[in-house]
Amino acid sequence: MTIEAFQQLIDRMYSDKDRARGTPRTFMWLSEEIGELAAALAEGTREQKEEEFADVLAWLATLANVEGIDLTQAIRNKYGEGCPGCGSLICTCNEKP
Repeated sequence: MTIEAFQQLIDRMYSDKDRARGTPRTFMWLSEEIGELAAALAEGTREQKEEEFADVLAWLATLANVEGIDLTQAIRNKYGEGCPGCGSLICTCNEKP
């Protein structure tokens, strides 16, 4: 499944609820899921980690949908030509480890 297809799937399943909830509350849900991912990374099974990664991605797609952001285009714009810092496909800059 592509990122675009996943974002559309999430939109189809949850768009009415998501837009009614709004950005601040949706961001709080994403933050909670990131916390659950952190816990799974520290002590969880592989299955728990997979579930939490999926949840984080779903809530990120949800937030993007609420904000009207196409994640595929955003990724392409920022990373499609290589590292945003140095422009290389294999990063050579020292901005972030």
